[in-house]
Amino acid sequence: MAQFTSYCVAVESGEFSALHQHYHATEYGFPVSDDNALFGRLILEINQAGLSWDTILKKKDSIRNAYADFSIPHIAAFTESDIQRLLQDKGIIRMRKKIEAIIYNANKVLELQKEAGSFANWIAMQNIECKEDGVAIFNKNFHFTGNEITNEFLMGTGYIKGAHEPTCPIYKEVLKAKPHWARQSL
Repeated sequence: MAQFTSYCVAVESGEFSALHQHYHATEYGFPVSDDNALFGRLILEINQAGLSWDTILKKKDSIRNAYADFSIPHIAAFTESDIQRLLQDKGIIRMRKKIEAIIYNANKVLELQKEAGSFANWIAMQNIECKEDGVAIFNKNFHFTGNEITNEFLMGTGYIKGAHEPTCPIYKEVLKAKPHWARQSL
């Protein structure tokens, strides 16, 4: 694949598949308020570590099915037998450390929901303005959330700016959806 200046330019120029085009136009950078959907996006980012986003987009439905439709309480209750089931599931990313981190993180999100009312509220309450803020906070609270995982999660769900260039036609659509970063700057 040729080098590109941004995801927006690459998608618009046809360098990426229809899966990317759909994700770019309908999900990437748009705010997510439902906690299960929000946690699902974190699951996808954790699974992407070391792999291409194309791989994750292709496996997205299988990952959602394997992880109880991204239900935080169900994932938090996963046991060793669930881990073994996931390790055998060819439709997902089968790495024990990622699976264990997702289960740990689901339990952590349950705690944060009690503290803040919702996972979305908890993230908003952290006043994250940039990647570095987010990484520091996420590293204190979650497993398997390094720099790029955290950055892409926060950009991809509208908590920090950067998912789309201002010249991208989707940028205006994201602004209409009122991402958290745009609310902060008002």
